[in-house]
Amino acid sequence: MKKIAALATASLAVSTLLVGLSTPVQAAPDWNKRIRCTQKDWEGRTIPTRYGNSEFGWNHFTHKHNVKKCKVVEGPLDGKPDKRDGARLEYHGIAIDGSRHVKIVVIVQWARKTRDGDYDAGRGQKIGVINTFCKNQPRNKCPNWVSQ
Repeated sequence: MKKIAALATASLAVSTLLVGLSTPVQAAPDWNKRIRCTQKDWEGRTIPTRYGNSEFGWNHFTHKHNVKKCKVVEGPLDGKPDKRDGARLEYHGIAIDGSRHVKIVVIVQWARKTRDGDYDAGRGQKIGVINTFCKNQPRNKCPNWVSQ
């Protein structure tokens, strides 16, 4: 019985040690190699939309903001940035379906690393699209018709 208790205690100590060493949740190791879409803007940037994770990229905005098609991202990128803040570029577009319309915002990090330094696209690479959403909609979530 003492042997089982000692093993359980050792296992708990190892688990506690491993939990203490955990790091923040990050994208899969190949997040910087997996690209969902690309679009060239009018200033010559070929901007990737990476799969990313729940914090940025396709996996973020497809779930949180209901963007399901590359065309929703590529439309606003087919132009010039509407706002600039260092390496952060913002592109605006409008989706129209009959009498319905909605403003689309695409945010791009045109740098090797994210602002917080947590993600690095690699030498010679850019992070690309970090978010896409429909402005002035509840929770900035795009209506279903935008991605049809």
